[in-house]
Amino acid sequence: MKVVQDLLDVLVLDKVSDNEFKGISKTVGSPIVFGGQVLAQAVNAAYRTIKNERVLHSLHSYFLEAGRLDELIAYKVEIIRDGGSFSTRRVTASQNDKIIFILAASFHKHEKGYDHQIDLKPLAKQPEDLMSWDDMLLQFGDFIPKKTKAFLEIPRPIEFKPTQVLNPLEMKDLLPISQVWFRLKGDTSQLDLQTKQQVLTYISDYNLLSVAMNPHASKAHWGNTQTASLDHSMWFFRDFDFSDWMLFSLESPSASNARGFCRGHIYSRSGALIVSVAQEGLIRPLS
Repeated sequence: MKVVQDLLDVLVLDKVSDNEFKGISKTVGSPIVFGGQVLAQAVNAAYRTIKNERVLHSLHSYFLEAGRLDELIAYKVEIIRDGGSFSTRRVTASQNDKIIFILAASFHKHEKGYDHQIDLKPLAKQPEDLMSWDDMLLQFGDFIPKKTKAFLEIPRPIEFKPTQVLNPLEMKDLLPISQVWFRLKGDTSQLDLQTKQQVLTYISDYNLLSVAMNPHASKAHWGNTQTASLDHSMWFFRDFDFSDWMLFSLESPSASNARGFCRGHIYSRSGALIVSVAQEGLIRPLS
């Protein structure tokens, strides 16, 4: 996938019946299905059963089994409730009749109300002053670890620019925080809010677990640690525009019992808080 349309070709599911859909998978460099893809496809399935123009405001999900890249994923939507203001959907994703993922999503009609947010602290570096993943591959490709290089070589419809470039060969513990600018590649001018939310859901699973590894970087790395997303929750606050850079500000308040807890906020470049995310993931040291 190289541009946003390639991503949408994956996220928009084929309809089987009014409440059943199926989708393909594309690798992001892992031998299993990327969690963000299953999340976004499940949101697409849920949205396909919403008939009253309500907008997704929260989702809560669990990853139960690793998905296979070479098999279609079947999505089944249960209409739990259509109330006066909110609609609730439950989505199950399956392969070979085995449930690999479950999602609960809530949709809300447009209403006017109070408005406030915690402001983003001013950043020292803007995206124009930073290197992208593609830039890092071009400049440091001969020096970075083979596994990291293979990951960076996968074509993506998203451009990422971390505010701090870490040296993977420098084994030292880091603060459990991270900030990454991102933007889509390709034309985003015709995307409606439903589609933008699905794409942002896909992006939200990038970079999360890495921040839980930071405080243990002197001994832990992707080669000696088993990692997997266990659950994922999101809260959508405001409409947004994909035409400019957005910032994912991340932190990991805790890690214990081979699990790392991470949370983050996604801001527009102007500082509007768009989405908050929380995830717990497996970070199991391998002997």
